[in-house]
Amino acid sequence: MYAWSGWHVTVRRKLLEYRKSLSFDGTSRLESEFMDRRSFLRTAAAAALAPKLAAASAPPNIVYILADDLGWGDLRCYNPESRIPTPNLDRLASQGIRFTDMHSPSAVCTPTRYGIMTGRYCWRSRLDKGVLNGYSPSLIEEGRQTAPGFLRAAGYRTSGVGKWHLGLGAQDRTDYQAALHPGPIDRGFDYYYGIPASLDMPPYLYFENDRVVEQATASTPNTGGPDPSGAYWRGGPIAPSFRMEEVLPLLTRKSVECIREAGARPKQPFFHYFAMPAPHTPWMPTAQFRGKSGAGDYGDFVVEVDDAAGQVLRAIEETGQASNTLVIFASDNGARWTRDMIARYGHRANAGWRGMKADIWDGGHRIPFLARWPGRIRAGASTGELGCLTDFFATTAGLLGRKVTHNTAEDSFNLLPLMTGKSSRSPREAVVHHSTLGMFSIRDRNWKLVLGHGSGGFTEPITVKSRPGDPPGELYDMSVDPGEARDLYSERPQEVARLTKLLQRYRAEGRSRPG
Repeated sequence: MYAWSGWHVTVRRKLLEYRKSLSFDGTSRLESEFMDRRSFLRTAAAAALAPKLAAASAPPNIVYILADDLGWGDLRCYNPESRIPTPNLDRLASQGIRFTDMHSPSAVCTPTRYGIMTGRYCWRSRLDKGVLNGYSPSLIEEGRQTAPGFLRAAGYRTSGVGKWHLGLGAQDRTDYQAALHPGPIDRGFDYYYGIPASLDMPPYLYFENDRVVEQATASTPNTGGPDPSGAYWRGGPIAPSFRMEEVLPLLTRKSVECIREAGARPKQPFFHYFAMPAPHTPWMPTAQFRGKSGAGDYGDFVVEVDDAAGQVLRAIEETGQASNTLVIFASDNGARWTRDMIARYGHRANAGWRGMKADIWDGGHRIPFLARWPGRIRAGASTGELGCLTDFFATTAGLLGRKVTHNTAEDSFNLLPLMTGKSSRSPREAVVHHSTLGMFSIRDRNWKLVLGHGSGGFTEPITVKSRPGDPPGELYDMSVDPGEARDLYSERPQEVARLTKLLQRYRAEGRSRPG
């Protein structure tokens, strides 16, 4: 069939209907058809194309898929030497744009999720280091606008599935017997089904909107040893029917259901947020994925993550929504992948970037980021321009032709022109990095200043005290030293002074986006 065959069928049908309706008042049939054919064809063509034009001008749907602890080097579209097959995400990359210098706003999960939702660095909140646990109260401040809330106000149906990890309730310790307010439905979501925190943090249960699905009346022991890898989770309360290995499949089904339900309401745009709990620990791939990678249980779990993303992408396509849906795929931080694991499997989850999850070095926060929007984002595109996951808020505003207010999304920049090829430069002046222990770093196009020594995270040495006379930080030229191997702090004092001043301004003014 030709690409335009449907259009031709519609025109022919309209033409037959038109001929049947003709009435002649002395003018011959041939003359009448000859005189009116041109004007009719224009009318019929416009009528046939109207739905296409309306779809093209309608606000796009937005699907945001967020993996948990997935490394830059896990996907083969980023790292051809990856020991893990990722066909679905590789295909997504081929259909849209791949960012190679995208960063999470923190090297751990809770602060990154706060940044995605609010467009604001989490260290500006009450959480200036570390993460929340499963009993922490709501982190997002009352009255602060979120990206889902912004979209809901613009007429979107907003849904979320998966790991929340932004706190539930207002008490010092979450009461799961009570209604969970504030929670996702108080922060912009019409519907949310998920788990409270990471899959290795109690309580182990599902909640839907503001209610627990099944209370955690049973108990599970702590698993594993001091090294939080493999089938590791902390002991604590668990719902009787909760099974660790069933969480990702169940949440994937829920996400697909949300996509299909949205397809039944084609006149209303939707935003769907799928926050996978994987490949974060516990690494528990289901039977069909075991042995599918060359990187052990972690690699097999990444294969399952790729499959879950593929199921969501197929649901978008099968419901006829792909042409007007912006799909974003990202990870919340780097992978927790040690030197011993690299040696054992020959796999570099964070590719050649220094460090891993939680660290101030790039392995902690340089993450995969893919975006697809057919007809708007060129297939197979890539960019090495700087970006941050806090930029989601301002980018959604740009999609709708709107601006965010001064006291909203203070660290968010509109990346849409960069995604669509209308600009070749990032709107960002710099990105602020933050480790799990609260260590700061600031990066502009070429230069990265680290305010301290050590990883500030999981990689040894974690902290290094400066000796008298030693520089208080580190400076790297990322354009020639992406592995952060040569410290130029003492050699380039002008760059140190410039970046120090910029970071001080960002912190003092409470924002990095001009406004």
